[in-house]
Amino acid sequence: MTMPVFRVPRMAPLMLLALSGAACADEVPPPSKPLWEAGVGMGVAAFPHYPGSDQTRAWVFPFPYIVYRGKFFRADRDGVRGQLLDTDRVNFNISLLGSLPVSSRDDNARAGMPDLKPTIEIGPSVEVHLWRSASRDMLVDLRMPVRLGITLESSPKTVGWQFTPNVNLDLVDVAGVSGLRVGMLAGPMFADGKYSDHYYTVAPQYATPGRPAFQASGGYAGAQSLVSMSRRFSRYWVGAFVRYANLAGAHFADSPLVRQKSVLSGGVAVAWVFGQSSKMVASDE
Repeated sequence: MTMPVFRVPRMAPLMLLALSGAACADEVPPPSKPLWEAGVGMGVAAFPHYPGSDQTRAWVFPFPYIVYRGKFFRADRDGVRGQLLDTDRVNFNISLLGSLPVSSRDDNARAGMPDLKPTIEIGPSVEVHLWRSASRDMLVDLRMPVRLGITLESSPKTVGWQFTPNVNLDLVDVAGVSGLRVGMLAGPMFADGKYSDHYYTVAPQYATPGRPAFQASGGYAGAQSLVSMSRRFSRYWVGAFVRYANLAGAHFADSPLVRQKSVLSGGVAVAWVFGQSSKMVASDE
């Protein structure tokens, strides 16, 4: 089961760490915020077992609420990442995402096939600031993450690459409500043959009368859109997201493991923030 992060996403604990253009010469300077904030929270999210599955599972889980606004390492509403380059026009990050396991005993389409192991995905992400309002309450980015998936097991294996470029719109203090943030993104998805094979290939030994053998190939992997909303109060943070993906036209769309081409997921979370740094830093987050 692939899980989105609020930036986008995909592993819920990372996603819920903080759900949350060219710069103008006369724009308002970024506000000062604590270097770090810490708290604990609880979230609930519903996802299909994997993209294309017709079965959904709800997950309830605690998570750490951690925000760190360092110069080279950050954990915020955009996830956990190492920031290698940060200019007025371009950010270059190393980002982490992930997915949860799927037991074939619990999935009708994959019955008798190997389980899907949990994965972590890591890779570079280039962000180009296309436009930012002078008041810094609206930002449009072009984001181009490329990530390699690795299974989390005693003998880890790589499961291929995924490339998910998207245009992202961030709105701050929406409708004049302090602390209310809304994020929206949309874009295509691409995956190499190994990544598609991991989720959608049916090897001959696992073929059945209702599940013919299928060899997945790389290329276009569908399109996605996401809307997230969050608000920070003095000691609490609340957030929610809805993600839609459409697999029509994907190179693996004819796989018998693709039971539906429209994929909807979502979640809500609340966190109690019990500590923060006395040191303040400039941050657009």
